[in-house]
Amino acid sequence: MENNVRNYLVVTGGYWAFTVTDGAIRMLVVLYFHLLGYSPLEVAMLFLFYEFFGIVTNMVGGWLGARIGLNLTMHIGMGLQVVALSLLTVPDAWLSVPYVMVAQALSGIAKDLNKMSAKASVKMLAGDGGESKLFRWVAGLTGSKNALKGAGFFVGAALLEWIGFRGALAVLAGMLLAVLAVTALLLPRGVGKMKSKPKFTQVFSNTSAINWLSAARFFLFGSRDVWFVVGLPVFLYSVLGWSFTEVGGFIALWVIGYGMVQASAPRLIRRSHHGRGPGGGTARLWAFILAAFPVAMALALQYGLDPALVIVTGLVLFGVVFAINSAVHSYLILAYSDFDKVSMNVGFYYMANAGGRLAGTVLSGLVYQTQGITGCLWWSAAFVLAAAVLSFRLPEIESNAEPRDDAAHV
Repeated sequence: MENNVRNYLVVTGGYWAFTVTDGAIRMLVVLYFHLLGYSPLEVAMLFLFYEFFGIVTNMVGGWLGARIGLNLTMHIGMGLQVVALSLLTVPDAWLSVPYVMVAQALSGIAKDLNKMSAKASVKMLAGDGGESKLFRWVAGLTGSKNALKGAGFFVGAALLEWIGFRGALAVLAGMLLAVLAVTALLLPRGVGKMKSKPKFTQVFSNTSAINWLSAARFFLFGSRDVWFVVGLPVFLYSVLGWSFTEVGGFIALWVIGYGMVQASAPRLIRRSHHGRGPGGGTARLWAFILAAFPVAMALALQYGLDPALVIVTGLVLFGVVFAINSAVHSYLILAYSDFDKVSMNVGFYYMANAGGRLAGTVLSGLVYQTQGITGCLWWSAAFVLAAAVLSFRLPEIESNAEPRDDAAHV
């Protein structure tokens, strides 16, 4: 038990370090390439492969983790991030759109390998502590990650100002390389590795609860990104007249607050007492609650209420409820998974997550251009309702659930 807690803290620490670099590199790329004179469309294209390869990585990464162990896939992700950071230190003349897209593709692969490995490891390390413990651990890991990604936005901007683009990249790469070495020494080998080598076709789950949850996850994250990625920052800058600093600072604070709420989800929903975690009914309830916010915001804008008040207040409330939805989903994917298949199930689930983000990102630009921020909000509401309807197929979690017998080899 003591070793499991220690290993959980090591995994969490490694995930934290990686997450800071993930937020920082995004801010560095956006700001620096804007300074180089790249158009907004060109800057957006730099992240296209980052999102696309999230889908591919989650599909392959879970299968790979089951074959070689989650600790190894986590360290591969860290190593790829160091390579991605190093690739961007070349002279400006080399920094073409295709070159940077390749570097960002590596960063996207690294991020999803690291995320899948860390979250799947929690299932193993929580052991027989019951579903309440599992919910607390995964909520703490996920919530702290999102808060630190917001902090990474600040770190990236501050390092860019203090020591320049290449100096910032060197500091981030050196820090992550040191963390990689420490976690490689401290973590046991073979976490999440299956006794038999799974076939690649086993990536696609044959468990109905996981398939329905993954479908709901697709629409949940699409509902956020359909207005958050492009529509919101453009609206704040071009319509409300905010500066770049105000836009970036507000979004970073939102992400930090979102992470804090997510980490507090077990206490907020009060359903994890006596060894029981949330189930399908909890997912449905919070999805329907979430749908009310984009609907209310869209109606308020259509009736001419102050757009700044509507957007800022609505975004804060949306973030609180969205964080609880996300925490419940992150718990359920682990609770529904067998121990020996957890890495593949988590990979499949986050493949759906990445697909939702990609769809939301593309729709955010398209819908905002054709229908404005109000149209983005209506699309968001439709996506949330789709997630809520899909959640009707999610089962409840058995009280005081025990780990399955096939975990003995872990």
